[in-house]
Amino acid sequence: MADNVTSLFRSTAAHSPSMAALTRESDGAGPVDFCIPCNPYFPTPAMFEDMAVRLREIITYYPSSADTITAELCSLLRLPPQCVAMGNGSTELITWIDHLLVRESLAVPVPTFGRWTDQPMETGKRVDMFPLQESSGFALDLAQYAEFIRARGTRVAVICNPNNPDGGFLHRHAVVQFMDAMADLDLVVIDESFLEFADAENEPSVVQEAMLRPNVVVLRSLGKNFGLHGIRFGYLVANPALAGKVRSMLPKWNLNSFAEHVVFMLKEHGAEYAQSLHQVRRDRMDMSGQLSALPGLTVYPSQGNFLFVRLPVGAEGTVVRDRMLTEHRILVRECGNKIGSSSRFLRLVVRPQVDVRRLVTGLEQVLYGTSRRGAAGPEQATGTGYSSGTPAVDRLVSRTNGAGMPGLAAQAAGAGVPGLAAAPGAGAGMPLPAAASAAVPQPVPQQLPQPEPLPQSLAPVAAMAPAAPMAAPVPMAAPAPMVPAATVAPVVQAPPAAAMPGPTPPGVPARGGLTAAQVRGTTEPGPAPVPAAGWPHSQSWPNAAGMG
Repeated sequence: MADNVTSLFRSTAAHSPSMAALTRESDGAGPVDFCIPCNPYFPTPAMFEDMAVRLREIITYYPSSADTITAELCSLLRLPPQCVAMGNGSTELITWIDHLLVRESLAVPVPTFGRWTDQPMETGKRVDMFPLQESSGFALDLAQYAEFIRARGTRVAVICNPNNPDGGFLHRHAVVQFMDAMADLDLVVIDESFLEFADAENEPSVVQEAMLRPNVVVLRSLGKNFGLHGIRFGYLVANPALAGKVRSMLPKWNLNSFAEHVVFMLKEHGAEYAQSLHQVRRDRMDMSGQLSALPGLTVYPSQGNFLFVRLPVGAEGTVVRDRMLTEHRILVRECGNKIGSSSRFLRLVVRPQVDVRRLVTGLEQVLYGTSRRGAAGPEQATGTGYSSGTPAVDRLVSRTNGAGMPGLAAQAAGAGVPGLAAAPGAGAGMPLPAAASAAVPQPVPQQLPQPEPLPQSLAPVAAMAPAAPMAAPVPMAAPAPMVPAATVAPVVQAPPAAAMPGPTPPGVPARGGLTAAQVRGTTEPGPAPVPAAGWPHSQSWPNAAGMG
């Protein structure tokens, strides 16, 4: 079995083999899954039973049209249907975004979800990859990212919030400020596929802002937060013109009957959904604590339903992955095939405590040769020890680790990108953007609105839910002081044409940038808490639960 399973991983490019493929190569019983980022508490057993009873009907007949299913989802979320396009999974929407809205180049921080790098490369676009650095905990500095985009002349920018695989989170006001600063680009995509699991902010989504802007698309997943990856459904939100352009290319029946059944049953299960998200956040904190206690293992702060961990010195991720699967029947995500990561990193999905105890026991035996924890192994040196597994990325990061891209911090502090705050110093965390600081206070999770009165049918479920979300597993660095109103930056204006750097031809490096070919190693680098009161906050979607 071990050789067959290893070959499955080698043939999956930037992804993992499917659970069906792994099950076929085993004795018919799937492993405990710490690989696929899925909500383990939703749907409820009663919802699964309902689907099982109606299975014959669901799979026998055609679903309703995509317009009908989209209208029901929009009624639930209180979104205008003309601003929404539903797809057969978020990857279908990424594909159409690339075909319809990306003309020549796309920028994306790495490591991240593989389709944001692979899809545009497959269609001949230039992909400008901005390396996230281990020395800063893989945090995305938006000021430096914006300068990178200007230096490259990139026409489309992507942000995943929270990011996959590290779970890094950006506050809403910082993302809005970035969108304003990039108002002259062809497109800005904010991928919020995992935002439902975040609890660092009450209202983290930028969906409402996206509908008002001419060049912003927000991508949302349904399979991840609803625990139903196999159904394949997701949606995007944008202004009517952008959403309509994508929607016009989708088949009339691109959504299946299971997707329709789930969407139409959601309005009856809002309380259970909110409770499931709260439990995932509690499990994330517990799991982070247990993993952090393992000698030499580093756990990075996450706002997703997964944790990014660095293995102890000397541990090889592929060996750990294969031994965990063959010896302990546990599937983990080794990240060596993610651009910007290496096989020294694992992404571990948040699961119930009983499964986490099994994971920890397995890691102890594989890493230390015993179920008892030995002495801590040597720690990797900070700053220069980063390895992405990709030589071109490593060469770039080794020249800039700990300080970001060459010269970008100084440019951002001076006459760099208008409207974006200067890059923080080491350990300072992401500053509050100047344009938003005076108006947006730091959110206080404990001061949440009180739940609305519950229908009698939902009261028993809501009574089980805690009143406030749990704190993040690892406290983030404190933000910079508030900026007085007198210093608020002026409205961002698109730079004049003469000041805009021209687009860089494919295969030609620009200041501090990497082309897709360079990252792939084919050329040398160039120079330099939501209350469970029915469906959460349906009158003011989106919120910390992500949907409502």
